[in-house]
Amino acid sequence: MATADDELIQAEPPRVPAELRREPEVNKLFRMVMKHEGSDLHLKVGLPPMMRLKGIIRRMEMKPLTQEDMERLLFPTLTPAMKQTLETTGGIDYSYVIGQDECRFRVNLFKQRGRLSLVSRRVTSKIPTFEALHLPDSIEKLCHYDQGLIILAGVTGSGKSTTIASMLDYINEREYLHILTIEDPIEYTFTDKKSVVNQREVFLDVKDWATALKHAVREDPDIILVGEMRDRDTFEAGINAAETGHLVFGTIHASTAPSTIGRILDLFPADMHPAIRQALAFNLKAIVAQKLLPSIKPGVQRVPTNEIMMVNPTVRDLIIKAEDKKLPDAIRIGFLEGMLDFTESLLRLVNDNLIDRATALEVAPNPEQLKMAFKGIKVSTPGIL
Repeated sequence: MATADDELIQAEPPRVPAELRREPEVNKLFRMVMKHEGSDLHLKVGLPPMMRLKGIIRRMEMKPLTQEDMERLLFPTLTPAMKQTLETTGGIDYSYVIGQDECRFRVNLFKQRGRLSLVSRRVTSKIPTFEALHLPDSIEKLCHYDQGLIILAGVTGSGKSTTIASMLDYINEREYLHILTIEDPIEYTFTDKKSVVNQREVFLDVKDWATALKHAVREDPDIILVGEMRDRDTFEAGINAAETGHLVFGTIHASTAPSTIGRILDLFPADMHPAIRQALAFNLKAIVAQKLLPSIKPGVQRVPTNEIMMVNPTVRDLIIKAEDKKLPDAIRIGFLEGMLDFTESLLRLVNDNLIDRATALEVAPNPEQLKMAFKGIKVSTPGIL
């Protein structure tokens, strides 16, 4: 935890080359985040600028921002259409690039209590490898499917987009394919390697999600990234693309792999649930749930803990029969196929000296089971068939 003495960040901005000194004033704050390797920039009227460092919000040694400051800093970065969206909807998501693609930020600018606030996530321009992210080995296996649906689940800020970017770039380096991404906003920009990568930003390159998804299957893609399966339409588009022979990646807000099934069903009325279960059983390839944890390894700020559920015959049967409560047991007995539950993932991170035991126990779905695993005792799995 931060103490009162280390909450403030010296606000001396990094030195900027002369040719960049005419860039927007707000860039000085974004560059502060880059300099300190923070993950997020927070701006709110009545408080000084803030950034998140190693998971903790810390304030810069600057004066509190006024509404006039916010408008002066942010309005020059918006197009007239973006300003109109902000006025009519109360918020807007967009990408913001520093310099010549020097660093990219995912920005959410919104109104609260009638005043402007901003939260922006720093996205590194270099797409990290599986090894750099400390992802489990079985992630690589998921990149070799020809068709089907792969879902990354987790809360906001859990690193889902980074993991998917790493998976897509792994394919990009090895396969001669067409990769099409539909995002709001674009976070990572890809360089064409063996694959051709086209990236469409909703509301910038295409007017809305429905149009982008309608066009997608007509653009001869082998792989489609649907940035976020946020509603019934985006999920149906993703599952339809998987049914027609594409490999589809998508993200969803859910805390575990098994609970993702319920989260998807919540998008649909109850009378459609049997049909959705059938569609999932025969098109879903895997669900990867992810959480980000503070690391104790020097030079590594945060590492992911993952739960990986692959759809084998046992999992498929449980999904069809609506026996979702048995899915955690199916994951535990599927370790030989590359499946992984959070308990085993946390145990590996502790054994690899990436996180400490206190952190592992704090986030473990079953702390007692993890304590037993620390002692080398594995919990037996009851029969699930």
